[in-house]
Amino acid sequence: MKKYIFILILFFSVFSVMKAQEKGMAFIKEGSFVPLYGAVSKKPVVVESFYIDVFPVTNSQFLEFLKKNPSYRKSKIKGIFADKSYLSYWKNDLDFENARPNSPVTNVSWFAAKKYCECQGKRLATMDEWEYVAMADTKKIDARTKKEFNEYILSWYEKSRTYENEIGKTFKNYWGVYDMHGLVWEWTADFNSIFLSGESRKDKSNDKNLFCGGASVNASDLMDYAAFMRYAFRGSLKAQYSTRNLGFRCASTTKPKI
Repeated sequence: MKKYIFILILFFSVFSVMKAQEKGMAFIKEGSFVPLYGAVSKKPVVVESFYIDVFPVTNSQFLEFLKKNPSYRKSKIKGIFADKSYLSYWKNDLDFENARPNSPVTNVSWFAAKKYCECQGKRLATMDEWEYVAMADTKKIDARTKKEFNEYILSWYEKSRTYENEIGKTFKNYWGVYDMHGLVWEWTADFNSIFLSGESRKDKSNDKNLFCGGASVNASDLMDYAAFMRYAFRGSLKAQYSTRNLGFRCASTTKPKI
């Protein structure tokens, strides 16, 4: 009987820890990978261990931030920090109207995302950190060569209004992180550190057709296409921009306080 109770207590303890991790941050162990775009050389990029939010930041979480930081409300924020689309789907400064509380906050500028993370004692993930986590599927750290994984990513690119979905509805990847693909695009700390020039695209013979209709269906290398779309989108952004399908999540170099 005592043994049974001990096992039961142990089970619930482990379950509670797992749920706590899913609500907080996931630990990402140090590793390396070769970026598909943005690298002059094909040498692996080393990503040191860090933590990243399991989920993107939600409307309700961002509302709490705005209550404590009125200068980042839509009627108060300065134009140099956000364009006119900033929180455009919110009814007013403290009301996101018909949007779901647990849907990702979008129409947020890089400046606002950065400030939010800083107020949590965190930061935005770097582009390399984000890509390192995002290349994992449910079982592999690097699933970029798997056809079905890339088809899943590309199928999301063709869907509309996924930003209205709630967090945690996509798959949990190898690291225990959700929504890296299938919900919203996400800001990174150094999003503008890479711009695809004409010269950098010459190495890819099919790149000139990537934005044509149906390109994802005819792309010979789905892995390259899926990555190119992310890098091209980042290269089109400015820090004050905000769009309906662009959100963010936070990262941390050190273990977050519970």
